[in-house]
Amino acid sequence: MMHWIILPIVLPAMVAPFIVLAARYHITIQRVFSLTAVIAQVALALGLAVQAADGTVTLYQLGDWAAPFGIVLVADRLSTMMVVLTAVLAFFVLLYAIGSKWDERGRHFHALYQFQLMGIMGAFLTGDLFNLFVFFEVLLIASYGLMIHAGGNARLRAGTQYVLFNLIGSTLFLFALGAIYAETGSLNMADLAQRVALVDVGQTVGIRVAAVLLLLVFAIKAAVVPLHFWLPSSYAEAPAPVAALFAIMTKVGAYAIIRVYTLIFPPQLEATAGLHGTWLPVAALVSLAVGMVGVLAARHLDRLVAFAVIGSMGMVMIAISLFTPAGMSAALYYIVHSTLSAAALFLIVDLVRDSRADLSLTAQPPVAGAPLTAGLFFVAAIAMVGLPPLSGFVGKLLVLDATWSSPWMVWAWALILGSSLIALVGFARAGSMVFWKANGVVQDSAESDVGAPTRPAPPSALSYVAVSGLLVLLVMHTVLAGPITAYTGAIAQQLFAPDAYLSKVLDTPGKLSTPQEGEH
Repeated sequence: MMHWIILPIVLPAMVAPFIVLAARYHITIQRVFSLTAVIAQVALALGLAVQAADGTVTLYQLGDWAAPFGIVLVADRLSTMMVVLTAVLAFFVLLYAIGSKWDERGRHFHALYQFQLMGIMGAFLTGDLFNLFVFFEVLLIASYGLMIHAGGNARLRAGTQYVLFNLIGSTLFLFALGAIYAETGSLNMADLAQRVALVDVGQTVGIRVAAVLLLLVFAIKAAVVPLHFWLPSSYAEAPAPVAALFAIMTKVGAYAIIRVYTLIFPPQLEATAGLHGTWLPVAALVSLAVGMVGVLAARHLDRLVAFAVIGSMGMVMIAISLFTPAGMSAALYYIVHSTLSAAALFLIVDLVRDSRADLSLTAQPPVAGAPLTAGLFFVAAIAMVGLPPLSGFVGKLLVLDATWSSPWMVWAWALILGSSLIALVGFARAGSMVFWKANGVVQDSAESDVGAPTRPAPPSALSYVAVSGLLVLLVMHTVLAGPITAYTGAIAQQLFAPDAYLSKVLDTPGKLSTPQEGEH
């Protein structure tokens, strides 16, 4: 049994208490250990991804207890891709937190950061629904501490709202686990995939209830309309590095939907067939529309980016709701793109924040380091809106192509193209107000008041390195779109043909066939 799989979870779980107990009052030591741990995370994630690239499914049994009785971790193409994305994102966000000295503005930032990574990595690697719930709670607790980092009444109110919504989701999650355990006697995902298929169609009320509740829980995590109300205030009020890291949080919900509704409740399962083709596509389309209209209507730069996250999740969910290999491949490509672009935008918002009285979209004196910051904003905005030549454009083309044979094709094309235009106007208005119209304010003030206050100091070089690194990754995501889409296509094929996953987890040799109707 290979022990590398558990290290992305164990490493931050060990580093976090060490930072609290041994380096509480030494910020330099905290930074060294935290950054070293994140770099090690990147190396571990890349190693796991290389191992899974050929389709290998790797299993880790805690205590050497076999599934479905023991706790298992499973590394396949999908989970390792998400682990790599999280680790790389965490590295650049941590660089920004150190460069901007956000980690000095409150207590225990680095410890909470590590616990947050522990929860996210565990959610991606677990092969058990109950432990998915456990890791959801770990990342919820850590994220609440990070949200209120540096204090403030507005941040505390937003954090309270964030916790309340997620506690509702956690309660529904427990109800769902109870319902599905009562029906099947198991919570192991691979075992559930077989047991749910064996339940007689006329006796699937409990299964349907559990499937609906789980979809609601994951939709809350993914901020799908109408369960998105917690996101705009939470992300806008959170410290910039925290909001940037939270760009992966909504993807945890999307990952859970992909995993559970291709493995346990696949599209061909008669008991839950309606969930895939009815309200989920509608919710996805509405999410896209609401998010991009919110971008146009936003009066503050941070809320504009928060609504862009909702819109990008709508795009992801449109592709996921197709439940086809092409749709899933497009969704995975767009997940990487939207995570990197949203994180970069949140960090750029912070570069603007330090040089203005507030983030309202009104003419004010120009921000410190305006040319470079404006250039970064321009690139990130192009990526988020989906204009050529960056990966947002490629991702939207993939989603449009995947919807070609869908009954929702007309609605999808109309909303994707229309929302792109709306988002373009919203980002152009924000960029011109912050970076262009500001010049006139300074010139007028200079003529009328020779003793005008000097500009703030420009952001640190490390802050620019972190943001530029994320944008470079976006460029690479565009240049390597061919190999990446080939890989996401392979992930999609593995998702819709889970025999290797099932046989590895349950130690069942040979091909696992789906039971025929009536067999139980």
